[in-house]
Amino acid sequence: MKFCAVVCEYNPFHNGHRFQLSEIRRISGCDKILCIMSGNFTQRGEAAVLHKYERAKHAVECGADMVIELPTAFAVSSAELFAKGAVHILGSIPAVSTLAFGCESGDKESFLTAAKATLNESKEFKAALKENMKGGTSYIRARNEAVLAFHDDVDESLLSSPNNVLGTEYCRAILAEKKEIEPLPIPRVGGGYADTSLFKNFSSATALRACLKDDTRKSKKALKRNVPEQVLGVLQNAKELPFETAALCALAAAPAEEIAKCPDCSEGLENRLKNMARSNPEYESALDKIVSKRYTLSRLKRILAQNFLGVHLKDVRSYAESPLYYKVLAVKKTDAEELLGELANGAYPAIVRKSDYNLLKKDALACFATDVHANDLYNALSGTYTNEFDTLFV
Repeated sequence: MKFCAVVCEYNPFHNGHRFQLSEIRRISGCDKILCIMSGNFTQRGEAAVLHKYERAKHAVECGADMVIELPTAFAVSSAELFAKGAVHILGSIPAVSTLAFGCESGDKESFLTAAKATLNESKEFKAALKENMKGGTSYIRARNEAVLAFHDDVDESLLSSPNNVLGTEYCRAILAEKKEIEPLPIPRVGGGYADTSLFKNFSSATALRACLKDDTRKSKKALKRNVPEQVLGVLQNAKELPFETAALCALAAAPAEEIAKCPDCSEGLENRLKNMARSNPEYESALDKIVSKRYTLSRLKRILAQNFLGVHLKDVRSYAESPLYYKVLAVKKTDAEELLGELANGAYPAIVRKSDYNLLKKDALACFATDVHANDLYNALSGTYTNEFDTLFV
């Protein structure tokens, strides 16, 4: 059996995601679709609008065969670590032969060319990278500028637009880990990654999350047009979580040296964050005071989420090199035995029931403890209870 994997957040699951899954099934030639999905907190540094089990259920109902969780430590990290964690897990499953991802442009070869260029760090490249960062540019942007300066064959768009950046990072991780996984870029339809415009059928998750905060007739109609029927009912009853307030409280309570351990924190940024939060006790206004060319809003929000969840850089790096696990969130009931059997052939244990937790060792235990902690915090924010050891058979 061959799996085509897709790394996702489904925050929330919408028509564009359903279209992508149908395209993956049509193009990949694989037998089954395996999603590795962020849990209750996302790469933008936000709490997901719906619980991970609900989103995993929507994915299986709308085209996926099985959903496993991308551990929290990777899910709230930068594009590089997010992709590295996903590929580290997927590459340990023999059935995974293909990794599909949405993109704004580019084909398999152009993504691999860009990825190879980012791995070629000569002395001249490192010098250019250091020089680029002097002007206050972020590491990723400085790295990409250095790549373009030394490699005429790299498509600039693959190092700039959000989905393309992630696609390049997936390919980079595949090459770095020497995994036998074929990249499969799938062109996006409708709204772009951060597009707030509303389209008839294919608006972005960003635009749809904004609709959830807007109780107007227009927003309600947009949601109805843009998400599958089974998702709509759940979204209409979703309540906004007080995550931003909780994240600011956690920032105020944490010592600066603890915040400095977060994956996205560097250069004394922990002190600026604490000082700004003290004088601007409102989430958006506090972050707006620090946003710059080097410190993007997404990066700052990730730091607050990482601090809230207790995610440290040294741990994330260690997890990306260690045996982990497959936490199964949802699986198609009719094929469950066969699908779980393929996971059993992987290098790591599958967690389907509470007793499977006993199979974890060392870093896997610590990594999973962060997932449990994140689940407990999300339950507290949402006022609901969901068992971390559940698996949905859909």
